[in-house]
Amino acid sequence: MAGSAACLPTMHISGEKTISSASRIVNARHENVRNAQGSLNSDAVYSLLNRAMENFFETSSAQRIWGRLFKPADTVGIKINCLAGKGISTSHEVVDAIIENLLECGISKDRIIVWDRANVDLEKAGYHVKTSTRNVRYFGTDHVGYSRRLYESGQIGSFLSNILVKECTAIINVPILKDHGIVGITNALKNFFGAIHNPNKYHSHLGDPYIADVNVLSEIRNKTRLTVCDALTCQYEGGPPFMPQWTWHYNGIIVGRDMVALDTLGWKIIEDKRKENGLASLKEAGREPTYIHTAADPLHSLGIHDLSKIDLISV
Repeated sequence: MAGSAACLPTMHISGEKTISSASRIVNARHENVRNAQGSLNSDAVYSLLNRAMENFFETSSAQRIWGRLFKPADTVGIKINCLAGKGISTSHEVVDAIIENLLECGISKDRIIVWDRANVDLEKAGYHVKTSTRNVRYFGTDHVGYSRRLYESGQIGSFLSNILVKECTAIINVPILKDHGIVGITNALKNFFGAIHNPNKYHSHLGDPYIADVNVLSEIRNKTRLTVCDALTCQYEGGPPFMPQWTWHYNGIIVGRDMVALDTLGWKIIEDKRKENGLASLKEAGREPTYIHTAADPLHSLGIHDLSKIDLISV
């Protein structure tokens, strides 16, 4: 995989060195995120997330990081993935850990929105739709509709969720890592298909270049400040629906700002698990996720997809 320079800003946390977000991702894993019955432990998930953040920014204070990324005047949208229901959707424990950190850094409850395409999708994943502005809100785009403006980039033209366009000043992308029967894998980049009105149009040709084109849109590119990949439970075959026979407890949270780098690592994790279980590679199966290559090309310049050029920190 050849790399390309990413047009991503650097972040500086006062008192620590400047971190090039174009080259660093942190893969934090620990078995203690689950109890003896295999259920997730909320406190352990919170600790694992903050350990990942501390290692990403090379500081011992996770709260300082969240306070630099987000200001009290921000309205922060947490973009989750609920399409497959409770079996393999963004976990409540990861979402709760993010919310707790946002509250601790001064973001008020009414300035946090947990969202996906539709209310019914959130409900299938066990989230309760809440629209009161007195608390953290949970709802789908169908609650507020899509933009009147048609956003165009490359070969795509789409209306965007008003949650993204009108409600939020900042986005935390919180995808899950799993196999996808059409485009190979779904993770960070593909998660924003949940922000457009017509994703069904853009799955042909392995989603290439459409997934990359969507992520070039200014509302997505400029507002997404952090990606927290929920890799606690992953799926290596049969996606995007939940297929329990092909899921496993990876027990990981992967943090970064370069979605191409995150997808590159996610692709490798899926491929390694497929090989371990005697399955063909995604290329051999006819669904290599080439859109990840495209997202890194000079035209899109969304990140780096050469593992040798990614600063990967394993915790």
